[in-house]
Amino acid sequence: MPKRQKSVRQSVSLPNRIAKHVQVIAKTRKTSANRVLVDLIEAGLQSKEAVKEQFFALANLLSESTDPTERRRIKKELARMTFGA
Repeated sequence: MPKRQKSVRQSVSLPNRIAKHVQVIAKTRKTSANRVLVDLIEAGLQSKEAVKEQFFALANLLSESTDPTERRRIKKELARMTFGA
């Protein structure tokens, strides 16, 4: 049986609109707002890690590519990931 990690209690103030949204999700899923917040935070962390991995994969492609058109495309994608739009 896997060992369960000890939880750490945190206090967070949420904007009213986000708190309401979390409550709606919790009610829909028939779970606690705390569980919804943990799930959302975990999903956000995984998403950030995936973007980071994608960025480094593109950077590697850029360093290996000799095709000027492909290099421009990769540079644009890296700029979009870094600066948006």
